[in-house]
Amino acid sequence: MDIEQTRSVYLKILSNFLIIVGFAFVIVSFGPAIYDNSSYYLKKYLGQYYVLTGFGMSKSTATEPPSIFSSLVTTREINITPINTEFSLVIEKIGLTAPIIADVSVSDEKAYLNALKDGVAHASVSDYPSNLPGNTYLFAHSSFDFWRFGKYSKAFNLLPKLETGDRVHLFYKNTIYVYEVTNKEVLKGWNLHPLNRKVVSPILTLQTCTPIGTTLNRLVVTAELIDVKPVK
Repeated sequence: MDIEQTRSVYLKILSNFLIIVGFAFVIVSFGPAIYDNSSYYLKKYLGQYYVLTGFGMSKSTATEPPSIFSSLVTTREINITPINTEFSLVIEKIGLTAPIIADVSVSDEKAYLNALKDGVAHASVSDYPSNLPGNTYLFAHSSFDFWRFGKYSKAFNLLPKLETGDRVHLFYKNTIYVYEVTNKEVLKGWNLHPLNRKVVSPILTLQTCTPIGTTLNRLVVTAELIDVKPVK
């Protein structure tokens, strides 16, 4: 084999290698979003839905969301439980159960990126859940970079699926705060109005970046408190 033939073979090998690496990068990057959306629509097609259970679990007990594979052999109802009853979030429609990290700075990037590795963040300048007028502001990732941001990098990947009337359950100090979605909007850039707005009733604000994997805009979901009950 002469030099030209050898060079041609090496170039072909290098080309194929780069294609494989590029394909692997796309799969790794977009995999979580593809998985979440595929799981969501598959459950919808099968007529399956999440049902919140397990109110009596101890705060030290952690539960992972069911996988897409296990859900294929379940009944139509898929049980979902809170991670804890001290401060956690459950959204049945999108199968989300996650701990909430309290008092996270929204202006200290290092602080909130570290907090978001462990769950959904509660803005330090917002209110705690209560039946009094206030704004409980929670934010989390909707991202592809799970290797960078951790297991909760995709916590709010399916937040866009929420619609008016959907329920959100917030567990705080062994009390369940039940909210109903009243509004969903996309705001350009880092808009502070949803965080600083004045309210006359107890509301919950859920915020993430959109489109997924970018920081171009903010998706903001607003929900109003409709019920408060103790954990049994």
